[in-house]
Amino acid sequence: MVTNKQLRLCSLFEGFSDDECAIALEKLKARPAIYKKGELLRSAGDSLPSFGLMLSGTVQVYMDDINGDRIIMATVEGGGTFGESLCFLGVREIPVSVFADTDCEVLWLSCEGFDRLACDDHIGHLLYHRFVAMLARRTLDMNDRIQVLSKLSLREKLLTLFSQYVSKSGARTFSLPLNREQLAAYLGVNRSALSRELCRLRDEGIIEFYKNTFKIL
Repeated sequence: MVTNKQLRLCSLFEGFSDDECAIALEKLKARPAIYKKGELLRSAGDSLPSFGLMLSGTVQVYMDDINGDRIIMATVEGGGTFGESLCFLGVREIPVSVFADTDCEVLWLSCEGFDRLACDDHIGHLLYHRFVAMLARRTLDMNDRIQVLSKLSLREKLLTLFSQYVSKSGARTFSLPLNREQLAAYLGVNRSALSRELCRLRDEGIIEFYKNTFKIL
């Protein structure tokens, strides 16, 4: 069962009363679904009539390169969303796949009629403008990804990524939502090369790490 506490983790529903949440869910034609770890939510080539809001658990959005290697585009946790742009644009065949990294619960939300919400009642107006802001933030997130991938060396990619997390968290210690294999896929590099570079950075006194928790020294 979807709770309003879960909904308010998402910027679309932040600050809404219980009654306002109910109205918003009706406007967005909300449909909850539960998935098991490893289950595929959507495959590349599918359509995406609704975008997903994570109520619990984690999903990963990925695409395969020409060699069949997986490139992780995003890891989405509770309160996060995925597929907004593809849904809003009505892309007939999406270029990415989405799978459950853990057992998870997803609330599927429709973009149909979003252009009318701005002229609707107060809640429709808020939903429309919050959705536009969500799309803008997604663009900024993609810019962060481009900054990382544009670096020539693996070391530069890692240090750029770490700098972004330090800036966002405001702390020199932070956790990545990725294990080693997933981080390698996110950076588009070999896992062994990644492990070697992390060890070099540690041995040079630049970072400390334990599993997916890192500290910039």
